[in-house]
Amino acid sequence: MTTETNITQDAVQFIQNVTFADLPAEALEIGKRCMLDTMGLYAAGATEHSVHILMEEAVYQGGREDALLLAGEGQRVPTPAAARILGTSGHAHDWDDTQVSHDPRHVYGLLTHPSVPPLTAALVVAQQLGGVSGEALMLAFQTGVEVESKISEWMLPDHYRRGHHTSGTVGTFGACAAAAKLLQLTDDQVANALGIAASFAAGIRCNFGTMTKPLHVGRAAENGVTAAMLAKRGFTADPTALDGRWGFLQVLGGGYSEEKLSQGFGKTFTIVSPGVSIKPYPSGIVTHQSMDAMRNLVLEHDIQPEQVDKIDFYAANNILEPIRYPIAKNHLQAKFCMNALLAMLVLRRQAGAKEFTDEFVSSDPMQDMQKRISLHLDPEIEAMGFDRIRSRIVLQTKDGKTFEKWADERYRGGPSNPMTNGEVEEKFRVCAQGLLDEESQKALIASIWAVDTLADSAALTDWMANVASEA
Repeated sequence: MTTETNITQDAVQFIQNVTFADLPAEALEIGKRCMLDTMGLYAAGATEHSVHILMEEAVYQGGREDALLLAGEGQRVPTPAAARILGTSGHAHDWDDTQVSHDPRHVYGLLTHPSVPPLTAALVVAQQLGGVSGEALMLAFQTGVEVESKISEWMLPDHYRRGHHTSGTVGTFGACAAAAKLLQLTDDQVANALGIAASFAAGIRCNFGTMTKPLHVGRAAENGVTAAMLAKRGFTADPTALDGRWGFLQVLGGGYSEEKLSQGFGKTFTIVSPGVSIKPYPSGIVTHQSMDAMRNLVLEHDIQPEQVDKIDFYAANNILEPIRYPIAKNHLQAKFCMNALLAMLVLRRQAGAKEFTDEFVSSDPMQDMQKRISLHLDPEIEAMGFDRIRSRIVLQTKDGKTFEKWADERYRGGPSNPMTNGEVEEKFRVCAQGLLDEESQKALIASIWAVDTLADSAALTDWMANVASEA
């Protein structure tokens, strides 16, 4: 790229100048939905072995008592450690919300999971500061979502295709922006913080299906917070680290879409348009349309597992490339295995927390059903482009009947077919079941819907001490 840009300084000015009054009413409403969704995922992630390891390591390292250790019965740890644990927990089930784009050149993996890094940063920094208002916390969260989402939108898809995990890389900037907002950095300090974050940003796709995949998001939260804290102490970096030949967008992204830069930060908030999707299933967003199709097919024709002879799944590379495991052996691999996801829906007619367990995924019925499913790259679907997630399922029964179903491009949870507030609340309750008592659940739900009226955001963090680490 030879065009001279001012992306870093534009981000600085947005972070510094955006106020709560600048948030559209729709952004506030969607932000509350995303907060509620993410809070449930923090709780659900506390049962994961990967999160337990991080908890143990944080306790072992010790340090300042800044922020609550998730499920730590009131124990506190340094802010970056709290962010690492909370961020990893929020992404542990791969059930967190996803940025939407209408750019047909994009591959869906390029788009980030926007909420966990900035919300995590805002929650832990608020505790370090001794509490901030709910309004200030919401503004910091929205600031981070906007910075993160615009960078992701502007990058070329080469970033994801080369193997970078955007939620780990670009998520670092979202966390940094949220932390910078609450820490009230100067202009120069914000520029330095973004420069530090640019060198911290990391995460590669080879680790999908392992404990390290959610750690990418935990580290994005931790690194974004650390970048802002270092900048506040005077640590320096290139103040134009998003720009130029050696800047983040060029080095890690292969460049940017010049025509999109006029969108700017905050002129139209990405959380509103194109929007975000709240996931009905704890798996990669590119699988959801096909999962709905599979579920609808077996329900419409009342197909029983023992009737299935074989299933042929036809799709383009925007599904087949990131969904990398041919046969899943455990619940982490299942999130990136179409055979496993479709098999769950044939066997259970649902795919939720109860299905994503090592015991179920490795069971004989699941292993057998996965082997009955074949994936095919369909040239016709590939030629339609990547602006939508398209797929086709052909199921043949043992008595010779054939059933076919195309995936609905208007997937559940997306802006064109969103979950209701009641459904988002129900997802929260499913995630928190057995981990938070009903009284705590009700109080947290009420606090989130009224976040902009809270004098102290402690109501959004105190519950973390009461989370059980085993359901």
